[in-house]
Amino acid sequence: MKGLLLDTHALLWMVLDDPRLVRRARARIEKTQRLVYSAVSFWEIALKLSRGGFEFALPDAWHDELLSELRQIGLTRVQLEPHHCRRLQDLPWHHKDPFDRMLIAQAQAENFGIMTADERFKDYEVEVVW
Repeated sequence: MKGLLLDTHALLWMVLDDPRLVRRARARIEKTQRLVYSAVSFWEIALKLSRGGFEFALPDAWHDELLSELRQIGLTRVQLEPHHCRRLQDLPWHHKDPFDRMLIAQAQAENFGIMTADERFKDYEVEVVW
């Protein structure tokens, strides 16, 4: 495993110090050498905010504040690349959420583990950490 990719909820829970990020997950974050997040998470957050009813109250400049916080913590961003899209094409349809599917494809393509509380990720060939 070359790094640990944070699912969008894990990313927000970490930054917002949300108690839903369990102690075991927090400990794994602290000891992981390379923590990464996907640009796809920003896309997911923006879409959910635009629809309303997002579970988090975020400021208007959430994108700048979140990016600043992630840099300060030392996370590396994974961009969306064409080979990730190609990997997505071959994923079985165990999970229907397009953002989660792309995160899975990115984790597989880049040999990352993925931190998520979503049990459906375990249906894929990816190391799930929680």
